[in-house]
Amino acid sequence: MTGHAQGKGGVIRFLVENSLLLIIGAVAALVWANTDGHSYHEFIHFDLAAMVSGDDGHVDTDHGAEPHGDAGHEADDHGDDGHAEAGHGGESHADGGGGHHGVTIHFLINDVLMALFFAIAGKEVWESLLPGGALANPRKAATPLLATLGGILGPVVVYLAGAALAGGDAFAAFKNGWAVPCATDIAFSYLVARFIFGGSHPAIAFLLLLAIADDAAGLIILAIFYPTQAIEPMWFLLTVAAIALAWGLQKMRVQSHWWYLLGPGVMCWFSFYFAHIHPALGLVPIIPMLPHAQTDLGIFARDELNRDDTLNAFEHFWKVPVEYILGLFGLVNAGVVLSSVGTGTWLVLAGLLIGKPVGITLMTLLAEKGLKLQKPAGMDYRHVVTLGMVAGIGFTVALFVSVAAFKEPGAIQDSVKMGALLSFLAAPLAIAIGRGLGVRPESDDASGGAEAAAA
Repeated sequence: MTGHAQGKGGVIRFLVENSLLLIIGAVAALVWANTDGHSYHEFIHFDLAAMVSGDDGHVDTDHGAEPHGDAGHEADDHGDDGHAEAGHGGESHADGGGGHHGVTIHFLINDVLMALFFAIAGKEVWESLLPGGALANPRKAATPLLATLGGILGPVVVYLAGAALAGGDAFAAFKNGWAVPCATDIAFSYLVARFIFGGSHPAIAFLLLLAIADDAAGLIILAIFYPTQAIEPMWFLLTVAAIALAWGLQKMRVQSHWWYLLGPGVMCWFSFYFAHIHPALGLVPIIPMLPHAQTDLGIFARDELNRDDTLNAFEHFWKVPVEYILGLFGLVNAGVVLSSVGTGTWLVLAGLLIGKPVGITLMTLLAEKGLKLQKPAGMDYRHVVTLGMVAGIGFTVALFVSVAAFKEPGAIQDSVKMGALLSFLAAPLAIAIGRGLGVRPESDDASGGAEAAAA
């Protein structure tokens, strides 16, 4: 490639490969919401269906332009349960109480397009269970899995304890957001960990395994604890039918991922939508049905690019578009006014920056000292504490859960969102902790040691 060609495409490639489009979208949303909040919220709640019907598509909203008050006002505004009974995915019902609402830009991105993001996350979880995968060997995975449990319980305890100690109506207002600080952003935590430890250190494999297990737990938490309305179990029959159809396509040796996506995938998405499970999870159940390799090479393994089975073809096709989708996700979800910093912000940050590293460290200690399990060779508690802080980068999934937990836009949702956005503070804190504890990056080996170790 010539220098000119590299310069032309190199910037975009760098942004995509390092998941920076999400950050750009989030920063753009923050700037927009803080300079012209009214137009920002008119944009994200614009009804696309109205363009067909001939209406102007605008939703009356005074949210976003007004600065928000403190936690006391947040609690008063939103009542005892911390969120109003809103429509599907946080959108208002067009009929005042039925199941239909406008197809807004926010709904299109959060509920439809983000299904592709969670499908790729589901792929990583599924492949990690295959022979050679990070979760396939229980003995190898035991310590990181216990660390994952600590990385979930620690933030929950800190978040709920903080809400209880805040007094007033804070606990009632914020309790539904307990899962927000449970998240770990795989992509960003991986990039920060490579900077701290180097590409071949065993702490990288430990973190990736922990993050994969955390993803799996996050999918379960979203499905069970954050339905969009009362669950309608009869629609799961359509889910079963979609899985059965995908299985049939597999047995017929259908290789193109499009048949699985446009047939069983669409069926499964609608089944989740009408069952009131968050439809962004709608593609996950069909992922195991796509023809796939019988072994896993490890997340971020370079050799995965050479595999052309249907499941990997699905990821290869959608990986770059999903990065652009994440940019749009940041744009429509991160638009909070800076005065939104409040009780929810501090609760989320405490969960991620205190609960996460403490929980991971204590459970790793329990695994080693109490259960006589082993840490990976080459790791000591300097590395465990440091990667525990790296895992505190919640960002993408934390932002998503913020919207799922507090469906009504307003002061509470915005303060919690701000905590998810500020979880990037875990990166400089982790770097500082690592340097303070004498952790130095190891040079990458030729084979990509961390990826091999993760496998």
